[in-house]
Parts: sequence; structure tokens; C-alpha cells
Amino acid sequence: MNLFVETQGQGPDVVMLHGWGLHGGVFARVAEQLATRFCVHLVDLPGHGASPALQRFDADAVADLLAAHFPLPAQVVGWSLGGLIAQHWAARHPAQVKSLALVATSPRFVRDETWPHAQERKSIEAVAQSLDGAFEQTLERFLALQMMGAPAARDTLKALRGELFSHGRPQGLLPALELLLEADARALAGRIQCPTALFYGARDAITPIGAGRWLAESLPDAVLYEFPQASHAPFLSHEQDFVRALAEHLETQA
Repeated sequence: MNLFVETQGQGPDVVMLHGWGLHGGVFARVAEQLATRFCVHLVDLPGHGASPALQRFDADAVADLLAAHFPLPAQVVGWSLGGLIAQHWAARHPAQVKSLALVATSPRFVRDETWPHAQERKSIEAVAQSLDGAFEQTLERFLALQMMGAPAARDTLKALRGELFSHGRPQGLLPALELLLEADARALAGRIQCPTALFYGARDAITPIGAGRWLAESLPDAVLYEFPQASHAPFLSHEQDFVRALAEHLETQA
């Protein structure tokens, strides 16, 4: 399977994995700033952007697909869904992942009696049920939810809306949403040995900061960066602070 990947810059390889419903272009502004020091690869995950869909969006299978596409050691940045895939990639192919940067992500996206750091299952199910009948409106509502609580939410949301279909209409969002409903990667934490930077917004309702704190305690080598005024996309709402911290992490581990 061919993944759509945009590459820019020169230097150590950095692979960036986006969140559900979007595509690699959501990282364009961050990548532009990193490209002076790194070779940045912006991936469209299967069924998103310009990459073809999978009938079943399996986290291990997608991680293996990425490992085949990027056989050389790389540093991996994953946001939300992309962060879940990055955890699987690092656990399954440790020789390929030099470091992780996990942004507003989680090992589990659904709340239950053992995991309070997530939203209710019905919130994700409601998105799934409305995809067929109101595709564009569903994605826009989901974007708005991601920005809730951030001071510059309106401007950030406007920028995201402009990017939404710039790589074409995504063809496989439901299988990826089903993964978010069922995933539980907590058991992977002890297998992720590479240095990990964690970037979380204190106002995030989708992946609450408790998920980041859990990962900080559970991963063998992790540092947590908290953004007190950010929601689910600190790389957009607090771009300069985010890029500064991410670049420092990447340069340290290059």
C-alpha cells in the first residue's frame, strides 16, 4: 500500500502522524520551521487525505506499514490518533524509532472504570453515526470540539477548516474511528524504551491531561510538557512555544 507523504528539509528524519479526520498538512507550519534542521515527513494515514483506505484500521498493521515505508531510524511525532499509532510503532519496531513526541494522545480514548482520562464512549459513537449523513458538518463539529477551551480557538479553527479537504476527501474515516473506540495500548508502555516527550493541553476534553501524566509515569524515559491554556491542538494554538520545545527534544535525540 502506498502512503501519501510530503517531505521537506534536510537533516535527521522526523515523521509526523496527524489526528483523526485530518491529514499531514495540519503540521505544515510546524514542519516549515523544523525543516531548517530536519528532514520532515508529513504522512497521510490510511483513509485520510490522499492515502487509500484500509478495510480495517488495525493499529499494529498501520505501524508495520509505516515501518516498511520508513526503514531507517527516525524520530516520530504523533498527535491524537497519530500518537496511538506511534506508540504501536515504537513498541513493535524499537530499532526504527529513535524518539517519540506524543501530542494530546492516549493509550485509550474511551472512559471506563479503569481509565478516567478520556471522553465517554457515546461521544465517539455519535461522531461515527453521523459520518454517513452529514460528513462535512460532522468533521467541522469534531474540529470545534478539539479547540474548545483554547484562548485563540476561533482563529485556530478557521485555519483547520481551510486545511480539512486540501488533500482531497478522505475515504476511510470510520475504520479509524472504530479503532479509537476499541484501542487499549496501556500494556505497550513498558515496551517503549526510546526517549519520549509528551505535549498536553490542560483544557483538553478529548485526551485529558491525566492521560499525559499517566504516560509520564508509565514510560521508562519520558518528559511531560503541559500547556495550561491549550486544548487538543497545542501545536496550533501555542505554535511558537510548542515548536521551541519540540525542536529542543528532537535536537537532543538526533
